[in-house]
Amino acid sequence: MKNQICTGVFALFFLLLVTKWSSVETQTCQPSGKIRGRKAPPGQCNKENDSDCCVQGKLYTIYKCSPQVSGHTKAKLTINSFEKGGDGDGPSECDNQYHSDDTPVVALSTGWFNNKQRCLNYITIYGNGRSVQAKVVDECESTMGCDADHDYQPPCPNNIVDASKAVWKALGIPESDWGDLDISWPDA
Repeated sequence: MKNQICTGVFALFFLLLVTKWSSVETQTCQPSGKIRGRKAPPGQCNKENDSDCCVQGKLYTIYKCSPQVSGHTKAKLTINSFEKGGDGDGPSECDNQYHSDDTPVVALSTGWFNNKQRCLNYITIYGNGRSVQAKVVDECESTMGCDADHDYQPPCPNNIVDASKAVWKALGIPESDWGDLDISWPDA
């Protein structure tokens, strides 16, 4: 009888452990596939802010998801111009407008952008011992790239907060260090 109880308790414990482990696994964000890079026609890839241009034939990972949002979601802050003619490749997705680089605005990776669910909402960005609030105005496309619609730039990784110069200034980052910074941001 004791053996049956011990076996039953062990089986229940094992089942709970497997269930918990599998739910953690389903919350991770895995690549959705790859796209092949195409070389931009002359003058078609805006290299402002040291933006990358796609390399002919190179495979780029794409994502339909981003890491789960939490109280301190870890991300990479990159720089983008949201002005007309800037490296942002067109008007913002949320409001079909251009935005001054002196305004704290951001684009979020596809999963975090969540089909416009965060459009025009503010997020608080923590980095360099400071914080700044920025309005979500665009998507940093993680599922497509290397074409005219995306300025022949590669798809964004799944953990990007692409920010205007105003965000970088507010975080007190020297201009010579702009481009890539580990940050966190909470879900509002």
